[in-house]
Amino acid sequence: MLLALAMGTAANAGMAASAQEGAAPVPEASRYTFFVGFGPGGVPDLAARLIAEKIQARHQIPAVVVNKPGVGGMLAAQDVLDATPDGSTLLSVTPAHATAPAVYRNLRYDTLKDFAPVTLIGDGPAVVIVPAASTVVDMADLVRRAKAEPGRLTYSSAGVGGSTHFAAELLRQKAGIEVLHVPYKGVAQAMTEVVAGRVDFTVAPYVAAVKLVQAGKVRALAVAGKQHMPEMPDVPTVPESGVPGYEWSFWYGLLVSAKTPPEAVARLNREVVAILHEPDIQTRLGEMGVAIAASSPEAFQALLTEEVAKFKAIATAANIQPN
Repeated sequence: MLLALAMGTAANAGMAASAQEGAAPVPEASRYTFFVGFGPGGVPDLAARLIAEKIQARHQIPAVVVNKPGVGGMLAAQDVLDATPDGSTLLSVTPAHATAPAVYRNLRYDTLKDFAPVTLIGDGPAVVIVPAASTVVDMADLVRRAKAEPGRLTYSSAGVGGSTHFAAELLRQKAGIEVLHVPYKGVAQAMTEVVAGRVDFTVAPYVAAVKLVQAGKVRALAVAGKQHMPEMPDVPTVPESGVPGYEWSFWYGLLVSAKTPPEAVARLNREVVAILHEPDIQTRLGEMGVAIAASSPEAFQALLTEEVAKFKAIATAANIQPN
């Protein structure tokens, strides 16, 4: 998924060094606002707060984070578009930003044309988890049971049309199984249902699952990335577990209005990429299972374009109807 970003990331290593040595700061403003379309505590919120704290400390300019959850992040996105497009108002996004065109029939904005990418922040793998008391042995066993009794097994998601829903639907398609979707309002609720044993499995962001796995409240069947995770060294990848071709990551990035002057976007990119390369930021995000993947705006735009097309294809195959 992130191959297109490799060149942008490498190119920005030089930008990071330049910014750290005194490159032009973010555009002058009296205040910087980071809108997050989700509640406090998740990666898009915490990453925005880390970056905002750095900008405030560097330039003695107030930088605040505003959480405005609802409608898959669309409310926050609209607030960014309604603000003055001078580079002082940013949107912290996840794959939910790219699922919106496949889920909502009457979007008030164009996901790809109305926003200008600043940079990708990073990404973290998904993890397929089951209740601690589940009798499912491994990923192959889950697939076997689902094929034996189509439609009996259930999975939770953070809501219809969200990235966790699409992650599970792609798994269903790749594995050739039929399972019942049980949507909830947010990742926390979806995870609670797995802990309580009221659903059979979910495909969760690594950051949401790792502590529950370590505490023995859920079991991890497989990691939906290309490699094993240090905290779960014995947990195989999904392809190793018998579902070839399945990979999923939850990425995080920053956007501004497409009306923002290009020079303001460029300065923001240099500033944020430099921040992301600071050791304490890498450590903090790494603790959340997020690998830094700072990119050029062009590389992030390429990823968004690819993701929008992918999610539309998943929605069509899964018969996810736009609202």
